[in-house]
Amino acid sequence: MGKFYQVLLAPLSFLFGLFMQIRNCLFDLKILPSKSFEIPVLSVGNLSYGGTGKTPMVEYLVMLLKPSPALSILSRGYGRESKGFIVANKRSNVKYIGDESLQYQKKFPEVRVAVDEQRKRGITLLLQKFPDLEVVLLDDAFQHRYVKPGLSILLTDYHQLYSEDYVLPSGTLREFRRGAGRADILVVTKTPKVFSPISRRRILEELHPASHQVVCFSYIKYSEPIHFQEGTEVPFPEKVTNCLLITGIANPYPLQEHMERKCSELVTMSFPDHHPYNEKDVEMILKKFNDLPTQKKVMVTTEKDLMRLKSPELCTKFRNMPLFYVPIEIDFHGKDKEIFDKKIINYVEKSKRNH
Repeated sequence: MGKFYQVLLAPLSFLFGLFMQIRNCLFDLKILPSKSFEIPVLSVGNLSYGGTGKTPMVEYLVMLLKPSPALSILSRGYGRESKGFIVANKRSNVKYIGDESLQYQKKFPEVRVAVDEQRKRGITLLLQKFPDLEVVLLDDAFQHRYVKPGLSILLTDYHQLYSEDYVLPSGTLREFRRGAGRADILVVTKTPKVFSPISRRRILEELHPASHQVVCFSYIKYSEPIHFQEGTEVPFPEKVTNCLLITGIANPYPLQEHMERKCSELVTMSFPDHHPYNEKDVEMILKKFNDLPTQKKVMVTTEKDLMRLKSPELCTKFRNMPLFYVPIEIDFHGKDKEIFDKKIINYVEKSKRNH
């Protein structure tokens, strides 16, 4: 967004930020109730409107805590057409639980995945349904203050730190920057794989964390593209001339940079975040792909987008097509992994002992 529009929208940003600040003060003063739970509750969120890497962070936490026999992920189920509390199962679809929750359920079938726009009610119903529940991970819950998490993880994108951003609509922040003070751990995501100490010091100075906060730096690890049809062993071609990259996520640029190294020419089709693909969209995608002037071509998308493209009414249109998705995961630089893992595990174990 240009400087002119940021200045023009500044009064609206101030009013929105002020509203959120008053709301936060009401929670801080306990005028609005915030409920704590006896079991460990970890929140993953951000100040900005999407694009910081919450989904791979939740998946990282699942892998870290996987020895726990009773782990649950609770989100609001963004983009779903249903309402209320729902526990995912193998028959669930995007319209029922949303793309992120469906991805969690497919990837971790042993984890109790649930959705509820009211997180306090969601945790309460999870505990009623699963009395042995030991840990709850809240996805995208930093502003959902009716639940007081035992540990709060705040993510910020290396390419657009919250310290350099503005409140909606001038920028992408959901509240004033000072709200970051509620977090226990700050994670700077999507940093370069080769990350200099100078960059680390610059960002630390810019974020200026509080004394109680730990700051860690993570980066994205890309796996080899996988064919969209489950059970098939179609390898990603070694030599690709054209690659059509289809994304409906908040920040596709890191994936674009990655795929540019895997083909001679990258063609992109970008849709809005959590875009609900329909038949017209698929027809546009296939036309764009078929018009590419080469036989050595593939279509690539994200794992999250695949959850929406694989709906029964759409996936048949991609049958026998070279459509691949790119799984991603996160890792930490240097000793940050040990610091982050220890902070999470110590909190969970201590919380279990105290209750």
